[in-house]
Amino acid sequence: MPEAVSENLSKNEQERLQRLRDVRRRRVKKILIWLAVLTLLAAAIYGIVFWSKKSAENKPGEVIAELGRDHIPVGALRPEYNSNPPTSGSHYAVPADWGAYDSEVPDEQLVHNLEHGGIWISFKDPFDEELVAKLKDITDDFTLKVILTPRAANDSRIAVVAWGRLMKMDEFDEDQIRDFISSFINRGPEQVPY
Repeated sequence: MPEAVSENLSKNEQERLQRLRDVRRRRVKKILIWLAVLTLLAAAIYGIVFWSKKSAENKPGEVIAELGRDHIPVGALRPEYNSNPPTSGSHYAVPADWGAYDSEVPDEQLVHNLEHGGIWISFKDPFDEELVAKLKDITDDFTLKVILTPRAANDSRIAVVAWGRLMKMDEFDEDQIRDFISSFINRGPEQVPY
């Protein structure tokens, strides 16, 4: 307000006018602070989303769309899986014990292990003794969260599976397998310590 006008106001009116100006300044300051906070929050969310997408792209294996986590009775019909071997979907209520197996374990049971953050290494030919020994050496390094099984239905020599992730291999590569395990072990939708 111009000085000439404020000089014509009484002292009470001038004080009231000053209080109104102070209130307006505080409101503007508060709005600017909230705008800054919201801008920083939006930038942080964008950065997290961008980083997580980039991070997922740089990890080993292929991303497979998740099919859910429903429990089904043993032997019950289930919806078709979307990968071979499966990486998610309907599964039995009881997971398999961790470790190496000499015979096949039902996919529906192993999917439950994946849900718990486990890694499933499967191989097509149980008579490939050299390959089985190498895979067993890797599996033996993990007391929990890794399972090794033969699986005749594989369409590759080796498949390494985590929840929503699949890496198929026709040649053994220990570094790739270990990288996959370290990238995805304990990353299932259910965090179970055992």
